[in-house]
Amino acid sequence: MYDPSQLRTFLAVAQTLSFTQAARRLGLRQSTVSQHVRRLEDTAGRQLFSRDTHSVELTEDGEAMLGFARRILEAHEQAAVFFTGTRLRGRLRFGASEDFVLTRLTEILEGFRHDHPEVDLELTVELSGTLHEQLADGKLDLVLAKRRPEDPRGELVWHDRLVWIGAERLRLDPERPVPLIVYPPPGITRALALEALERQGRAWRIACTSGSLNGLIAAARAGLGVMAHSRGLVPPGLVRVPDRAGLPELGEVDFVLVHAKRHTAAKSAADALASSILAGGVRLHRTR
Repeated sequence: MYDPSQLRTFLAVAQTLSFTQAARRLGLRQSTVSQHVRRLEDTAGRQLFSRDTHSVELTEDGEAMLGFARRILEAHEQAAVFFTGTRLRGRLRFGASEDFVLTRLTEILEGFRHDHPEVDLELTVELSGTLHEQLADGKLDLVLAKRRPEDPRGELVWHDRLVWIGAERLRLDPERPVPLIVYPPPGITRALALEALERQGRAWRIACTSGSLNGLIAAARAGLGVMAHSRGLVPPGLVRVPDRAGLPELGEVDFVLVHAKRHTAAKSAADALASSILAGGVRLHRTR
């Protein structure tokens, strides 16, 4: 009933909230992306996106279609693997940024391990900047991490805005330096937060530094300060800092998949895992 190619296009648009970005990711014309979405909407008999010249948003029916599309494509991939008889083997060195510690990435990895039991998956969780460095040094085969929007590296999984978050009871004194909870260098959110405060001319101080997302969350929940974080991944127990606090805009960030430049024995396994992440990427917006 539902064409897999149309479902893949739907997921790409849902994850990027952009027909242009989805077309770039899939290697299609934007008109083809629009056609796929229109045909899927005709098949479902429901509008899946509300869109105008400035924005694209999922409708309630579009949200419902996300789960169905993911499960249909997973079943389609499992059938293809079973009947073609192709079995991936070898070692795959996969790096994921700290941002995904509290998301449902584990479900995607579990599904990958189930479909490809002969692949030895080695997971490294680190700062995005560190992962990009390790990939360049040949220590990883595939990375799921953040990048600045102007950075051309990688295949877009989704685009998000950074926001300031902290404990609900936290109150900032405008006369005192902003207390920051940050990753150590080369953390991308750290750099963007400091740059934004410097542009505003706002004084700041480092209240807590940790290479662990759980460490940063603990400090934020204790009311030690504020942290820059993806709007779509705000951890439980923390809230967005209200605009009246006067903190500067942080800008946007991309979450991307980046493959090793060198052709390695793990390329086929890396391609398969990348496809699983792109198909199930919507789950990465959901915390556990």
